[in-house]
Amino acid sequence: MAETVDDLTVTYEDGGIETIKELDKKVLTKGAWATVIYRYQDWNRTKEEYGLDKYTIRRYQKRDGAYQPKSKFNISSAKQAKEIIAALQEWVAEE
Repeated sequence: MAETVDDLTVTYEDGGIETIKELDKKVLTKGAWATVIYRYQDWNRTKEEYGLDKYTIRRYQKRDGAYQPKSKFNISSAKQAKEIIAALQEWVAEE
């Protein structure tokens, strides 16, 4: 488990293959609860290549000196990401 927000990652390796490759991350909140959004790609074993970019928002809670995952929301496509952005921009503009 990660001790700092900077150490958090979605990168995952299985059998010597990086099956989830983290491309970027933005820390949205820090502290006892951390929120991080990641940009990543999944490894396609059949095609032996990485797929299209995906996005995930993860929440972590720091307990006993280490961050533990508590919840996640996966954004499965650029289209869905754009729809979320449009909705948030509309709501923020109203304020």
